[in-house]
Amino acid sequence: MLWIAWRILVGDTAKYLGMIIGVAFASLLIAQQASIFCGLMRLTVSQILDVEGAAIWVMDPDVQFVDDIKPLSENELLRVRGVEGVRWAVRFFKGLGRARLAEGEYQQVVLLGLDDATLVGAPQTILLGSLDDLRQPDAVMMDRRGFERLWPGEPLSVGKTFEMNDRRAVIVGVCESRRTFQTFPVVYTRYSQATMFAPHERKLLSFILVQNEPNVDADALCRRITQQTGLQALTRNGFIWKTIFYYLRQTGIPVNFGITVLLGFIVGVAIAGQTFYLFAVENARQYATLKALGLSDARVVVMILQQAVVVGLIGYSIGVGGAAIFGLLIQNRSKLAFFMPWQVLLGTGIAVLVIVLAVSVLSVRRVIVMEPAEVFK
Repeated sequence: MLWIAWRILVGDTAKYLGMIIGVAFASLLIAQQASIFCGLMRLTVSQILDVEGAAIWVMDPDVQFVDDIKPLSENELLRVRGVEGVRWAVRFFKGLGRARLAEGEYQQVVLLGLDDATLVGAPQTILLGSLDDLRQPDAVMMDRRGFERLWPGEPLSVGKTFEMNDRRAVIVGVCESRRTFQTFPVVYTRYSQATMFAPHERKLLSFILVQNEPNVDADALCRRITQQTGLQALTRNGFIWKTIFYYLRQTGIPVNFGITVLLGFIVGVAIAGQTFYLFAVENARQYATLKALGLSDARVVVMILQQAVVVGLIGYSIGVGGAAIFGLLIQNRSKLAFFMPWQVLLGTGIAVLVIVLAVSVLSVRRVIVMEPAEVFK
């Protein structure tokens, strides 16, 4: 009977393709918009992801997300180092600077200051120069996108200079870093140098990066640091999710993308539902004939569900495949953010399942209520 259901499904080519197109379009729209949303959320935490080697971030208790900088006193670093279970703790500066180019133009930059001794938080991929070059006077390292933005059309090179806070900065290296939500060039330097590039304030310590002892649980150490110092201590993942939840609560990003995803779902239900219902109505005589030959209602329902599942699987595959291809095409060629984790595939699959179940219910009722004798009238 399943073979018969398949033959009935592909027998009407126009409606068969129409149902697949409806489901595929819904899958494409849902997966694409959800992936762009995930990409935007990933941009908000890109600088946390770029800092490797430190399991814990310590900050002011009122900090809500990674760009919400509330400077700490230098004494807090010593207090954190004194907490049992802390293997090491180092300074980390994060702020905004204003770069003045040789031509007189100004450009806002993200300024990151690494611990002078260890350089914890340094970029992992260096395209030009070396990390040790940061120990030179006035030395900075810039990300590739920032370099191309400040000097468009020029090949990557070292030796270029600009000013920050009336101090000379020399590019000694070019690195690769994740795109940021603010899209500003990212400049790396030593902590002591960053405090001179930044506008003078009484407190300049943005974060304290901490590594726990091998036998100490990071979450337990976070609680201990908070209890003993009164500061906010979060694991790397904890800080990532705190930042993401801030943007989810305080911005209209999730609402805007949620509306688009909902529209994709509605379009899928409308197109696939209407086409599948007309398909079932037009093939009701075939189902009535099978019922007259002794086929039970349960078997008819199974046949219709099989048809819906086949349409859903094909449409889902085409839709998410198209969204993935879209992501590959725009990768490194567009400012559009795109990130497709497995949760997007699962969520899209659930949405498609709901669509095919909804259209199946509409079709099953029309077929089940038909009397077998109607086929002979």
